[in-house]
Amino acid sequence: METNDIENYKRRLVELRIEHRDLDDVIARLAKDPLVDELELKRLKKRKLMLKDMISHLESKLIPNLNA
Repeated sequence: METNDIENYKRRLVELRIEHRDLDDVIARLAKDPLVDELELKRLKKRKLMLKDMISHLESKLIPNLNA
Protein backbone atom coordinates (compact mmCIF):
# COMPACT_ATOMS: atom_id res chain seq x y z
CA MET A 1 0.00 0.00 0.00
CA GLU A 2 1.30 3.44 -0.89
CA THR A 3 2.22 5.91 1.85
CA ASN A 4 -0.10 8.43 0.25
CA ASP A 5 -3.00 5.94 0.44
CA ILE A 6 -2.32 5.29 4.11
CA GLU A 7 -2.32 9.01 4.88
CA ASN A 8 -5.58 9.47 2.96
CA TYR A 9 -7.18 6.59 4.88
CA LYS A 10 -6.03 8.03 8.21
CA ARG A 11 -7.33 11.48 7.31
CA ARG A 12 -10.67 10.04 6.20
CA LEU A 13 -10.88 8.02 9.42
CA VAL A 14 -10.48 11.18 11.48
CA GLU A 15 -13.25 12.87 9.48
CA LEU A 16 -15.59 9.90 9.85
CA ARG A 17 -14.95 9.58 13.58
CA ILE A 18 -15.72 13.27 14.09
CA GLU A 19 -18.94 12.99 12.10
CA HIS A 20 -19.89 9.83 14.03
CA ARG A 21 -19.27 11.55 17.38
CA ASP A 22 -21.22 14.64 16.31
CA LEU A 23 -24.13 12.52 15.14
CA ASP A 24 -24.09 10.70 18.45
CA ASP A 25 -24.46 14.03 20.25
CA VAL A 26 -27.30 15.16 17.97
CA ILE A 27 -29.14 11.85 18.37
CA ALA A 28 -28.81 12.01 22.16
CA ARG A 29 -30.23 15.55 22.22
CA LEU A 30 -33.08 14.73 19.86
CA ALA A 31 -33.97 11.56 21.75
CA LYS A 32 -34.73 13.71 24.82
CA ASP A 33 -37.15 15.91 22.84
CA PRO A 34 -40.73 14.63 23.14
CA LEU A 35 -41.66 16.38 19.88
CA VAL A 36 -38.86 14.84 17.83
CA ASP A 37 -39.56 13.65 14.31
CA GLU A 38 -39.15 9.89 14.71
CA LEU A 39 -38.41 9.40 11.02
CA GLU A 40 -35.60 11.95 11.15
CA LEU A 41 -34.20 10.30 14.27
CA LYS A 42 -34.28 6.93 12.53
CA ARG A 43 -32.44 8.38 9.52
CA LEU A 44 -29.75 9.85 11.76
CA LYS A 45 -29.28 6.52 13.53
CA LYS A 46 -29.00 4.76 10.18
CA ARG A 47 -26.38 7.30 9.04
CA LYS A 48 -24.46 6.76 12.29
CA LEU A 49 -24.46 3.00 11.72
CA MET A 50 -23.25 3.48 8.15
CA LEU A 51 -20.42 5.68 9.44
CA LYS A 52 -19.46 2.99 11.93
CA ASP A 53 -19.28 0.45 9.10
CA MET A 54 -17.15 2.80 7.00
CA ILE A 55 -14.81 3.36 9.96
CA SER A 56 -14.43 -0.38 10.49
CA HIS A 57 -13.74 -0.93 6.81
CA LEU A 58 -11.01 1.71 6.70
CA GLU A 59 -9.46 0.46 9.93
CA SER A 60 -9.24 -3.03 8.46
CA LYS A 61 -7.47 -1.62 5.39
CA LEU A 62 -4.83 -0.09 7.64
CA ILE A 63 -4.00 -3.38 9.35
CA PRO A 64 -0.89 -4.76 7.66
CA ASN A 65 -1.09 -8.17 6.05
CA LEU A 66 1.20 -10.49 7.96
CA ASN A 67 2.28 -13.68 6.30
CA ALA A 68 2.91 -15.94 9.23
